[in-house]
Amino acid sequence: MRPLKLALVLTALVSFIIQTGCATPPVRPAPAAPGIVTTHGRLHTAGNRIVGADGQPVSLAGVSYGWSQWEAARFYNASAVNWLQQDWHAAIIRAPLGVHEEDGYLQHPARNLARVTRVIDAAITADLYVLIDWHDHQAHLHQEQAVAFFSDMARRYGKYPHIIYEIFNEPKTGLTWARDVKPYAEKVIAAIRAIDPANLIVVGNPNWSQDVDVVAADPIKDPNVAYTLHFYAGTHKGNLRAKAVKALDLGVALFVTEWGTCDASGNGPIDDASTREWLTFMREHQLSHCNWAIYDKKETAAIVRRSAASEGHWLESDLTPSGKYARELIRNWSSAGR
Repeated sequence: MRPLKLALVLTALVSFIIQTGCATPPVRPAPAAPGIVTTHGRLHTAGNRIVGADGQPVSLAGVSYGWSQWEAARFYNASAVNWLQQDWHAAIIRAPLGVHEEDGYLQHPARNLARVTRVIDAAITADLYVLIDWHDHQAHLHQEQAVAFFSDMARRYGKYPHIIYEIFNEPKTGLTWARDVKPYAEKVIAAIRAIDPANLIVVGNPNWSQDVDVVAADPIKDPNVAYTLHFYAGTHKGNLRAKAVKALDLGVALFVTEWGTCDASGNGPIDDASTREWLTFMREHQLSHCNWAIYDKKETAAIVRRSAASEGHWLESDLTPSGKYARELIRNWSSAGR
């Protein structure tokens, strides 16, 4: 067939396909899967479990930022949050407002508040749960400031089901529940509830949030409060899990808002055996948890190295051994977030 005639035939054939609708339809992207908050809704306590809007227990795996004023500060941005959601498959982000140490919220409120609100806003946009953490070891001495801060947070964010308030990170050794922590917590909770009656509140307890059995015997009278449990695998073993079981048996809900693979100093080797025991325990009791932490200080608990970009997009070489461990764990905790 001559070239000109062949070209005419092909042109006519293409025209026929288009007109008769026989052309291959364009490929359309699959709709995005619903985000974790869209899936589970506002969290609340039911007995000794944290549950979603459907009443089913929810176990979330996520990551905590480091203190807002130090090595973690550069990571407090929307791009890093998005990376944690997209690459790590994090279901929850913890935003610790560094309060009482140098360069913290008490000294520089505007800059630290701006960092934390950037993370909160980004988490809401990414449909993640976000812990707003008053990161303080002596919060009972800063009750007035905490009441003002959480009142502000409740006004700004109380309408969003993404929000969880963590009102006292780790009361230090020497404080007591009845004298120091509970009265503080009741004041801050009352301020939040005057504005936001619905979102979950998490309360720390003495001895660096390890006396959960003590608080379970004298809980706060609020229907939607859980209690903080912190562990570092190299330091905390079966004795702390026994205290946690006692608290659960007394009917309170627990939330592991901070944990590490190493010892409580943030250093020492990764304790793989102890970490695995803790992960088994958290799965068994359907506990949510945030690994400590996104910062680039040269210590074991830090997730990223100094080479890591502030905005995420981290290569494997940008992650520390703890970071690689945490990423793999969070990515595989549960595709459904339960």
